[in-house]
Amino acid sequence: MTTEESVSKVSEKKTSSAESTENVTPPSEIHTAASETVQSDSTSVESTQTVESSTTESANDPANSESVAAPEIESEAIPSVEDLTRQLTEATQQAQTHWDNMLRKQAECDNLQKRMARDLDNARKYALEKFATELLAVNDSMELGLEAANKPETQLDAVREGMVLTSKMLFDTMDKFGIKEINPIDQKFDPQWHEAMAMQPIPNVADGMVLHVHQKGYQLNDRLLRPARVVVAKAIENQTAKAVEKPL
Repeated sequence: MTTEESVSKVSEKKTSSAESTENVTPPSEIHTAASETVQSDSTSVESTQTVESSTTESANDPANSESVAAPEIESEAIPSVEDLTRQLTEATQQAQTHWDNMLRKQAECDNLQKRMARDLDNARKYALEKFATELLAVNDSMELGLEAANKPETQLDAVREGMVLTSKMLFDTMDKFGIKEINPIDQKFDPQWHEAMAMQPIPNVADGMVLHVHQKGYQLNDRLLRPARVVVAKAIENQTAKAVEKPL
């Protein structure tokens, strides 16, 4: 290889290396480009966040909500202060009226309870007023009979007649107030109205018949005041049969 060829090859290599050197980007330029790229990306992210935050703020902004709800509020009729005052006055008057009515009804109930209690107490105290008034005439008749019996010239028949009349007055008064006599002679013994004092064997008499009344009974309407105390018959046939059945 000649010297000229060597020189030309060297010059070609230098030229190619210079061209390659020119095509390679310097590190400073690479760093600058990367920084610009990062800044561009961050700018785009910030712009995106700004748009989102502005959208969120606009959604949460009360002013915007009020602006959205404004048509609805405007569509409803807002009462004036005069209307509210008038409604409050009417409601207060109605409440006062109801309160007065309640107090009046309560007073009426209290008076009714007191009246009922007083009437009940009077009924309990004076329930026998009419009956006692009727007994006064009977008592007067008995006193007249006693005065006549104490006179020496009074005859026994007259006293007896007066006692009969007095007894009749008493029974009439008792019957007037629902008090009736229980005299079960020759009737079947009834433990609801009678009280057996003794049992007596009697021939030709049905078992359980009342033979004798020791003391008459009395009833007030359907309530027993005092049972009639009686002697009850016991059939001899039943007694004989029981005696035969006894073992020897």
